[in-house]
Amino acid sequence: MALADVYDALISKRVYKPAFTHKQAKAIILEGEGSHFDPQVVQAFLAVEDLFVEIAATYKDGKSVEHELERESFIASPA
Repeated sequence: MALADVYDALISKRVYKPAFTHKQAKAIILEGEGSHFDPQVVQAFLAVEDLFVEIAATYKDGKSVEHELERESFIASPA
């Protein structure tokens, strides 16, 4: 969980910093391997990093998971 949280924080724009690219976030995570992050967790991240990019792209406009679930529920509900 910690690695995913850090990744999200790095690639997200904040009032105090711009959003980092995936490449920049990946480099920072790799620097923390063995100190901030368990090496096995980093290796698992590397194995599925394309999914991280895909998920980040899906929600890059700031929509939350809850918003998407509400939208899907509304669309699926009969009138």
